Amino acid sequence: MIQQPPKNALINSVFGLGLTISFLTISFISRAIPALGETPPNQELDLSPEVIKNSPVLQRWRKKIPNVLEDIRNDPSFVTRFRAGYSLYPGEQFGGINLGVEDIFLDSTGLTFSGEYQRTFNGKRQAYGADLRYYLRPLGNYVNIAPVVGYRNVEINSDRTSGVNIGVKLLLVLSRSGAADISLSQSWVAPGSSEEVGLTSISFAYALTRKIRLSTDLQQQNSPVDKDRRIGVSLEFIP
Repeated sequence: MIQQPPKNALINSVFGLGLTISFLTISFISRAIPALGETPPNQELDLSPEVIKNSPVLQRWRKKIPNVLEDIRNDPSFVTRFRAGYSLYPGEQFGGINLGVEDIFLDSTGLTFSGEYQRTFNGKRQAYGADLRYYLRPLGNYVNIAPVVGYRNVEINSDRTSGVNIGVKLLLVLSRSGAADISLSQSWVAPGSSEEVGLTSISFAYALTRKIRLSTDLQQQNSPVDKDRRIGVSLEFIP
């Protein structure tokens, strides 16, 4: 008659076998996979040195993996534009020119500089000024808002208003890198004075090429002596 091994001896044998298997498995995994956060020695990209040398992106990634999400949030979704175009004042059927620059970035902050000049061919309408805008949301956002402060001069016939220009701008980016956007702004020239002028503007622009955009803008001008509208069609150049 075959004698069965003691129960405790059988359990100890199974337990010992399990420990041996676990140890061998851990040893194999530790050799096959490098420690977390370590780079395997002598591991190089399967690319020629010339390709790596001519690619700033590859060089940057080899030194440190960037935070792509953070880059997208802070990389501006809109661009600097230089503008030149034609303006029509439908109330008096006057035509004129408009020149300007939009959103020159100052350092890497949300602060930008903008300026413009408008004049009718007969000299009866003229406006010029410069503003600082500070975008409150990360520059990579598709919706942004900016307080506006600057100086503006507005002339209608013999009436002239000049002074501080204060307001706000709302920007809706339809496609990144200047491909298309809509903006709405409201500001007041010499606010609180008897000569205060309110300016309400809305504009839409879209890219024709990588460097040229077509823009249209409508502006309502309210002053103590007159209310005037301006329609502008311009070409914008992306530097």
